[in-house]
Order: sequence, then C-alpha cells, then structure tokens
Amino acid sequence: MNGNDDSLQPINTRLYGKNYTYWSYVMKNFLRGKNMWGYITGTKAKPLVSQAENFDLLFAAWETDNSKVITWINNSVTQSIGMQLAKYNTTKEVWNHLERLYTQSNFAKQYQLEYDICALQQNDLSIQNFYAAMFDL
Repeated sequence: MNGNDDSLQPINTRLYGKNYTYWSYVMKNFLRGKNMWGYITGTKAKPLVSQAENFDLLFAAWETDNSKVITWINNSVTQSIGMQLAKYNTTKEVWNHLERLYTQSNFAKQYQLEYDICALQQNDLSIQNFYAAMFDL
C-alpha cells in the first residue's frame, strides 16, 4: 500500500442520525480538503464513452476516487446506516439518500425537538453532561 494512500483515513465524527447537520458539515469540509466534493455535487461526473478519447483511464480514475469517497462515508456512519447504502453505486446517490433520510421539514424538526426537550431529564447527570445532552438534541 502506498504511504500516501489515505483512502481509509478515519473521520472522527460518526453519523448516527440525529447529528446529520453536524456530520454533513464535517464531511463536506473533509471532502473539500481532499478535492473530492465534486463527486457529491456531480461536477466530477462519471466520464462518458463518447466524450473521452482516453475513456478507460478517465473511468478508472473516476471509479477509484468514487470508491474512496464511499469508503470515507461508510467509515463515518453507524453500521445500520452503512448497510442501507450498499444499494448505491455513486457518492452522489449515497449523499442524496442520507440527505433525504435525515433532513426534515421545519415542522417535523420543531415537533421532534420539543418532544426531545420534554423527554430529557437531568436525573444523575452533572450540569455539564445535562447541558451537553441538550446540545445534542
């Protein structure tokens, strides 16, 4: 393995559902730093046979990078979320699925937040841990 190959580099933030907004922020910046955000936006699209003189080389490079980004995403989500992603072949499809799944309308988000706030109790938590729990809502 090449010493510069960071395709298995871990992302410290793990998506578990409720933290999608923060996870997507971290992941977006990570991918921008790796010059891979275009795979999510579609600006680095799969090359077409009719458009490329050296299609085989371009496709192989695209496929490698697409797989790297999918690996980074899979390594940064819980196993149950990752299992849902196996049916998608492109990073754009994976990202769009997660966005649809975890982005709620304002009404649904407000209802869920109010419910979670009502259900949260300090009990034996320190004030710092209770505050952190509220922040995670």
